[in-house]
Amino acid sequence: MSFARVRALVVVGVLAVAAVIFVITALVRDTQGGATAGDDCPADAPLADVTLPDDPAEVTVKVFNGTSTAGLADSVTNEFKNRRFTVQKPDESKTKFKGVALIRYGPDSVGRAQLLRAYFLAQSKMEYNAKRKGALIDIVIGSQFRQLATTTEVNQSLVEVGEPTVPPGACLKPIEKKKIESS
Repeated sequence: MSFARVRALVVVGVLAVAAVIFVITALVRDTQGGATAGDDCPADAPLADVTLPDDPAEVTVKVFNGTSTAGLADSVTNEFKNRRFTVQKPDESKTKFKGVALIRYGPDSVGRAQLLRAYFLAQSKMEYNAKRKGALIDIVIGSQFRQLATTTEVNQSLVEVGEPTVPPGACLKPIEKKKIESS
């Protein structure tokens, strides 16, 4: 065996030992071992579900007409239904809305509301209510509304607006692990 080969084996051996020591040190000194989301959460804080739904059918919406245009809530409800959303019977808003849309939601539907926001190309006003119960999301269609975004536009808008964040005063709801079915 040549001297160059012995020297190469020694260098590789030293590097391997150094890597093992580095990994062990990193694992031993890890300060995040017991940390989980929500450990510092006050007992009375609402738990926000920030997961984006995999399927629009997981999102239930009720559309309100906030304009003087007759039948607008019906047509927008049908558009959402055609895009596989779960819809409730549309209604008239008691007040008029001048923007594109107003999305009202609670802690159980933060991620779902983010998806709906993308259907209005992030031009909707978001109204979070910590006391609101259930996953139903109210949408008030305003006078500046023209149409819902296409699938491509929704995907681009989701990238722009980013991941849903926990609203102020709320805590992150623990993520439930999906059941794996054996076949």
